[in-house]
Amino acid sequence: MAEIVYMPKLSDTMTEGVVAEWTKKVGDTVSSGEVLAEIETDKATMEFESFYDGVLLHIGVEKGKTAPINAVLAIIGEKGEDVKKILAEAEKAAPAVEETKTEEVKSTPSPEPVVQKSAAPVIAAPAPVAPVIESNGRVNASPLAKKMANDKGIDLNTVVGTGEGGRIVKRDIDHYTPYVGGGTKSRKSFVGTESFTDEPVTQMRKTIAKRLSESKFTAPHFYLTLDIDMDNAIALRKSLFELDGTKVSFNDMVIKACGLALREHPTVNSAWLGDVIRRNDHVHIGVAVAVPDGLLVPVVRFADGKDLSLIHI
Repeated sequence: MAEIVYMPKLSDTMTEGVVAEWTKKVGDTVSSGEVLAEIETDKATMEFESFYDGVLLHIGVEKGKTAPINAVLAIIGEKGEDVKKILAEAEKAAPAVEETKTEEVKSTPSPEPVVQKSAAPVIAAPAPVAPVIESNGRVNASPLAKKMANDKGIDLNTVVGTGEGGRIVKRDIDHYTPYVGGGTKSRKSFVGTESFTDEPVTQMRKTIAKRLSESKFTAPHFYLTLDIDMDNAIALRKSLFELDGTKVSFNDMVIKACGLALREHPTVNSAWLGDVIRRNDHVHIGVAVAVPDGLLVPVVRFADGKDLSLIHI
């Protein structure tokens, strides 16, 4: 009898998964405990093992595509079974969507990067082709610009003004270049085309962006700047290495210093929970670490009590 394999929930916050790789293809024999596919969650890419023995009859989510949890991932059964009938029965038996669900998650492919170009060129920095003439017949220019133009021997009739109302100002004289070709000077322009590349994001990057945005918008931020003489820190780092080979980075020292500062000022080490303010007696410090797929924030727990070598580990 055929068994339907559904998209598993591989983390507590996972709502959808991406099939990163199929290790089997339709028609292959599958054994229980054998890796069937690699699935990318909001946290990592994990191997998914089969719970059934049989033949892989159907792949419900192609490589690179996204599907919500409990979507039909694959069908394993005996060779020759009617896959269409099994899928139809599974669709009828599918549980109703919860009323509290605010957004329907659909299976969508992860598109390849696409470069798009606008149909028409974009002309940058357009400007008038002639200077602005006042009612008295004089060129509209500031006194300073007139003096500078006179000193440099520049004809104001060949200068394009960038001030209010086309007025020629000091910067126009500073950046003046003679116009070659006769006639009234016009400002140079650049003709280009707009283009962009859409790069599909991984589940991990989606989660990173969501969590960092929540941190930015839900927690108060304030920034302090301080100049610190690091000569003693440099000497300490060198002496620790010479003493027993202990490797300590300046980042480790900053984490330790932050831990001690939070212990000394416990009011800062608190969280707003709506009805109460939680003042933490322990000190945990998150450290942003760049990875190829984005940014992770591992937490150094009890940073105030650990020595530099433990923090480094």
